[in-house]
Amino acid sequence: MADFSWPVISIGILALIILIGVLVLWKTLKDKKSGYPLSDERTQQLNGKSAYYAMFICQYFIIAYLLVDIVGREFFGMPEIAAGYPMIAAVLVSSVSFIVLRSYFDRKEEP
Repeated sequence: MADFSWPVISIGILALIILIGVLVLWKTLKDKKSGYPLSDERTQQLNGKSAYYAMFICQYFIIAYLLVDIVGREFFGMPEIAAGYPMIAAVLVSSVSFIVLRSYFDRKEEP
């Protein structure tokens, strides 16, 4: 990246993280003041089930990524990939799979 664009992008990422944190904190405080419980048995069960499956999805993604990397290097002469991008991809896969599974299980009647 150019020398100018990286600091601007970094400030944008920091602002986005702060905005998401403020929104989550605001929603939590709003729910707490309204008297709704933050988590009940059903919510805890849904979160646990979603996290369980998201963990396996992320592990299978990492295994598949490593196999592609090993096969690519050994048989096709591809260069070794830096560790930053696979870690970012694994975090994104686990987070997105948890959110998707959580909404899927929430729509079902029984968890």
